[in-house]
Amino acid sequence: MQRLARFVFAGGIGFVADAAALWLLLAVTPLGPFGARILSIGFALCVTWQINRRLTFAPSSRGIAREGARYGGVGIATSVANYLVYCALLFAIPAIPPLAALAAASLAAMALSFLGYSRLVFDR
Repeated sequence: MQRLARFVFAGGIGFVADAAALWLLLAVTPLGPFGARILSIGFALCVTWQINRRLTFAPSSRGIAREGARYGGVGIATSVANYLVYCALLFAIPAIPPLAALAAASLAAMALSFLGYSRLVFDR
């Protein structure tokens, strides 16, 4: 349970990083909610990798390059699911704010992320 709580904490920080990057990109660039979200997901993925490897799971036995590649692979797979839910919400409910769609999509991808990271990246 402690590992799951730490994962939720790391995900919360990742969510704040994702939301802040999305808000900033929407405010200061010509990117729309779809392009900006791709960049904000990448930023959040980098933030959560560092938190998860230090706080949630501890570094793996694979070395940082292989661990990073595995984390990136799982992160990309779960980010695709996250992004698809985000896009579906924006298309289905045009009035929904992008940050609300981000929150719902992030919650939907959380369980998939935990399973992938704990089983495929950090040997736990």
